Amino acid sequence: MKKVFTATLFLCLAQAVFAQAGPLTQAEYVKMLYSLQANPSRKDEIIDSLRRRGIDFVLTDGLRGLTRSKSANDDEVKLALESADRRRLNPEAARLPSAKESATLIESTRTNTLDAVGEMPDFVVKQQIQRSAAYAGTNRFRNLDRLVVAVSYRSSGEESYRVLSVNGLLENAPEAKRSYESVGGTSSTGEFVTVLATIFKPESETKFEAVETDVLRTRKALVYEFMVEKDRAKQFITAVGYSSDSTITGIRGRLWIDRDNARVLKIESEATDIPETFPIRTAKRIIDYEWVKIVDGTYLLPSISDVRLTLRDKSKVFETRNLIRFKEYQKFGSEVKILDDDDVPEPEAPIKPS
Repeated sequence: MKKVFTATLFLCLAQAVFAQAGPLTQAEYVKMLYSLQANPSRKDEIIDSLRRRGIDFVLTDGLRGLTRSKSANDDEVKLALESADRRRLNPEAARLPSAKESATLIESTRTNTLDAVGEMPDFVVKQQIQRSAAYAGTNRFRNLDRLVVAVSYRSSGEESYRVLSVNGLLENAPEAKRSYESVGGTSSTGEFVTVLATIFKPESETKFEAVETDVLRTRKALVYEFMVEKDRAKQFITAVGYSSDSTITGIRGRLWIDRDNARVLKIESEATDIPETFPIRTAKRIIDYEWVKIVDGTYLLPSISDVRLTLRDKSKVFETRNLIRFKEYQKFGSEVKILDDDDVPEPEAPIKPS
């Protein structure tokens, strides 16, 4: 699996669309789970059915256990099932607003997001990055390494990355200047404002559709599916170590928008239009945002990011995962320090609403 871990993701994305009618019965859902075990590629279809159709059965601990077993403990499947159960229990709260209200919320979020991008301060932040890999579709990830990276962000949009430690070994001068990409393996950038700016800037001509309601960290949210065409998004994915080639893709995904303050709480995103001959087959990312204080201001910034690539190597397809935790946002120029718990591997917990 050595070649697998030589890819760089700059921006990426969410789910396939399979329109369905009528809530899923328990028999249908269980049948889907067993088919998923035999054919992991059906995962997106199951998630979409749960999201679009919902369920008409009581969600028991037994069904939760069956879901964990047959989905290889897949976080996205489990969260989609729990969300479907919330809508079943409270259909009134799950009712979508009018098309006019949905469009108004998008426009308010566009304004707030682009204003926030323009007002973002210079800052530094520490990333704790746990990297792992598995055969695609198995969800049986094996830990590869753990990085601590200092990130400097300029209000101009410039991001610089400096590796501080690898598997607990400090990077001493002059090696302390090593970039993220220089250590090899899967890396990602653009989590702070680039993804949001790409989605909401008018020239992207992003298509939005309100699809469901949700509650995320006690905040009432409206969930939108979005799509940005390839010639508008111009997202870059680079495969280093294969042909050291890059490709430009489109993006699609889902946004969780706070209905009270019109700000993005979460993004699921996926690259689209990846050429068939390109070694990276899928590029997906989930970003959760939370309010953080930097000096005298409060800003909505990433708290955790889950980046996954599937890569083809001859007849086999592998999946890499970078679980990134953003810690200790500080004013630009502050020293990013290594703490004792920075290099302790953590369980790869799913991104969950609190």
